[in-house]
Amino acid sequence: MDQNDGASASELIDARIDELDDWRGEVLAHIRAVVKGADPEVVEEWKWRGVPTWSHDGIICTGETYPSVVKMTFAKGASLDDPSGLFNASLQGNTRRAIDFHEGDRLDEEALTALVRAAVEHNIATRAGKRR
Repeated sequence: MDQNDGASASELIDARIDELDDWRGEVLAHIRAVVKGADPEVVEEWKWRGVPTWSHDGIICTGETYPSVVKMTFAKGASLDDPSGLFNASLQGNTRRAIDFHEGDRLDEEALTALVRAAVEHNIATRAGKRR
């Protein structure tokens, strides 16, 4: 599904969720719903030949799927407070942070919503600072 055949990013993400006919599709759909609920102005994008990406004044996060994990990577995660301790992957980097979801993991909607909103606020503040 790396070719978009003129489909919108949202349609491509729908198709990715549908083609993952196991727990990974359910988790990706749940992540997507939380992101869209946290930021009604979010823009869905399809980047790097097949990675669902959500942006608002810059990339908020991506939703990558692998055989045993759904990885939600926050582009500027190292700059975000994570009081609930959701980040559990890519912790050594200077920029990104990720959350790896495995089969059976519970998704903490409230904490994830707060993290998405913090990422949006960070992007807006960073963009505003660059405009000055």
